[in-house]
Amino acid sequence: MTDLTTRYLGLTLKNPLVAAASPLTKKLESAQKLDEAGVGAIVMYSLFEEQIIHESLELDHYLNRGSDSFAEALTYLPDTGAYNMGPGKYLDHLSAIKKAVSVPVIASLNGVSTGGWTRYARYMQDAGADALELNLYYLATDPDLPGLELENAQVELVANVKSAVSIPVSVKISPFVTSLPNFARRLKEAGADGLVLFNRFYQPDIDLETLEIVPSLVLSTSDELRLPLRWISILYGRVQTDLALSTGIHTATDTLKAMMAGARVAMLASEVLQNGYARIGDMLNTMTAWMEAHEYESIQQMQGSMSQQAVREPAAFERANYINVLSSYRNLP
Repeated sequence: MTDLTTRYLGLTLKNPLVAAASPLTKKLESAQKLDEAGVGAIVMYSLFEEQIIHESLELDHYLNRGSDSFAEALTYLPDTGAYNMGPGKYLDHLSAIKKAVSVPVIASLNGVSTGGWTRYARYMQDAGADALELNLYYLATDPDLPGLELENAQVELVANVKSAVSIPVSVKISPFVTSLPNFARRLKEAGADGLVLFNRFYQPDIDLETLEIVPSLVLSTSDELRLPLRWISILYGRVQTDLALSTGIHTATDTLKAMMAGARVAMLASEVLQNGYARIGDMLNTMTAWMEAHEYESIQQMQGSMSQQAVREPAAFERANYINVLSSYRNLP
């Protein structure tokens, strides 16, 4: 029998398909449907740093009634929109989901500073989270902020959160890092049990009629798989931590590629949002059929088999392949 089990963050999962942090877990019923559809684990939607700050400011407001700074201070916080579920409700929801599903539940924190982070990491652990995903979502816009200073702050944040909990901690990072392998190693040394490649920066758009900046949410496609696929292939065996591929997982083929590159799990959300929960079972069945046809007995057997250190032409993952790729294009007008 084909074995789809995998190990991620010290947890044994029945298969490598993990529901990524997304609106899919905003409702208890949706989380239960993910479980019933067959995912190996569920990552909760993120509790944002802005929501933690909002709660702290609100408490300060009631303790110091009459202050004129409160209302103005809140205007500096980004609007979290549909994700606007406060820390207390988030913890209650996390606890309810944990009790309602049979698979591991991974909580998610999204931000960059320290402060209340360690406290809420402990709260999530106490609420029943099997692990914690720390999403380092930060867009540097200050020309005076050196890259190393930003990385140092993020590494320190990971170390602080890790020291506050006993459950495993994974770190979801951006591809926009000067030396990704070095940053990945530093995060591992700070205590990260896993790395998730990559978070997606949602780009705003301009409405030419209203002359306003508007949010623009575009779901992923399989074409986006190649960036995390490449970096997981490079990091596998060089940074001794669990690797998760997020962004671009839409088919069984995408998932198998992720495993061969060296990922322990493949995280998906857009495919389910677009085409429903049944896609999870379809993908698992197709994966099993492909593995049987190609004589793979287990997922663990294929993990890392097509990483940079395992293939005959490792330069294909590096710049040496750049000229070959450009010269291979033949469909000129």
